[in-house]
Amino acid sequence: MTPCPHLLDRIMAVMEAAFDPAYGEAWNRRQVADALTMPSTHALVVDAAGALIPDGPGPAADAAGFVLTRHVLDEEELLLIAVIPPARRQGVAAALIRHLFSAARDRGTTRIFLEMRRGNPAVHLYRKFGFEPIGERRNYYRMANGERIDAITFGCSII
Repeated sequence: MTPCPHLLDRIMAVMEAAFDPAYGEAWNRRQVADALTMPSTHALVVDAAGALIPDGPGPAADAAGFVLTRHVLDEEELLLIAVIPPARRQGVAAALIRHLFSAARDRGTTRIFLEMRRGNPAVHLYRKFGFEPIGERRNYYRMANGERIDAITFGCSII
């Protein structure tokens, strides 16, 4: 199944603006396209007001944030979440998480997991929504300069 090209364009527009290359966290277009071909992968895209943008035609510039997840049984993994810099601290990421929780519940999800690098300022947002640390991987991420950073795994019940 080929992903909607408009969805892919919107995700990539946000991806390119949102991720600092020093951390190497951004995915390339092929990685996102491949993920979106899997029926267990789900994406949500929002505008600067936090409203969902439906799949279909429209400018990629309308996208202010996205979330990409993978669903298995009653669990979901938050693979990526991103918000363009001008829309940060405006409630866009919080809206994405609320939309994610709603869509995930509709899929039968009871628990969501995510992994992030230690020191990521998004930890405050995740904690606000009930995510708690449940594990870590020492020296898991490699930055562009070769430095290694721990990964912290978080989980959240959404029932």
